[in-house]
Amino acid sequence: MPAEWEPHDATWIAWPHHEPDWPGKLGPIPWVYAEIVRALHRHEPVEILCHDDTVRDAAREALAAHGVVVNEPRPGAHRVRLHVAPNDRVWLRDSAPTGVLGADGRVTWANWAFNAWAKYDNYAHDALVGRAIADVTGLPRVEPQRPDGKGRLVLEGGGIETNGQGLLLVTEEWLLSDVQVRNPGLGREDYERAFREWLGIRQTIWLGEGCVGDDTHGHIDDIARFVAPDTVVLAHEEDPTDENHRRSLDNLHRLRLAGGTHGALRIVTLPFPRAVEMNGERLPASYANFYIGNGIVLVPTFNDRNDRVALNTLAGLFPQHDVVGIHAVDLVWGLGTLHCLTQQQPAGRGAR
Repeated sequence: MPAEWEPHDATWIAWPHHEPDWPGKLGPIPWVYAEIVRALHRHEPVEILCHDDTVRDAAREALAAHGVVVNEPRPGAHRVRLHVAPNDRVWLRDSAPTGVLGADGRVTWANWAFNAWAKYDNYAHDALVGRAIADVTGLPRVEPQRPDGKGRLVLEGGGIETNGQGLLLVTEEWLLSDVQVRNPGLGREDYERAFREWLGIRQTIWLGEGCVGDDTHGHIDDIARFVAPDTVVLAHEEDPTDENHRRSLDNLHRLRLAGGTHGALRIVTLPFPRAVEMNGERLPASYANFYIGNGIVLVPTFNDRNDRVALNTLAGLFPQHDVVGIHAVDLVWGLGTLHCLTQQQPAGRGAR
């Protein structure tokens, strides 16, 4: 599995349409998506799944309002395409397949089994998203199996984070707790074996818990991200009265033990924004949910004074990229932001 900052052939998203994901707030969400596409398509092609013809027409209209014309690349921009493919939710980081490189340098889709985070019942369309993307791209697709031989392996892309050189970050809360169990019966060694076989991982670094409010129960992409082969950005809460403080301090200790203390890993901390709540519910607002494209980094912002700190920190880590903030206060009401809704299609080795 290549690192996210390595070259992409495209970014995949799905156009929002499922109102229960943003109760009472679906109205502004398509405009946030249109702004994401407007920024991204200046750097790489964007492929958009649309639930049906009605959603496709709505996407075309919203994109046009933001100066993005479907199927007509313009100077300084790449092609944006719309594909009708039924989907239940738009979180393609989890329902879409993961692009990996074979020994020949070509891209294959690792199409994990998807069960809606072992939490929701309506995921029949999302379970088929991998096939739809493979059909459009013409790339081969494999279905990773459990190491115990008991069927397909259930995973989500938001739970795995790699440096592209054999290191992987995951959390114990996601895979080893007894809540929202993806693969009953599998333990730590089983997962590490699967990561070696399907992602080319030589070392798995286990962090503890994800951030407060995480509907997925522990995805790594809200708390810790590789930004270079030897550099990890960690979301760290300084306020000892906030539950994220205990969690992030434990994860900081784990990263230090995994190599940070000895110089093998550089650890850079990002602040959390102030607690974002809606209807009394704590939401998983985190700057770590940024997305790295070809020459651009999209960063969620939350109308908070730490927005500037996060943007400046990431700009220092990505001096060759445009670092762009995307307003995510409405978006995070859906319990995810920029990384959760995107999935990169890596370029084959010939383009690297």
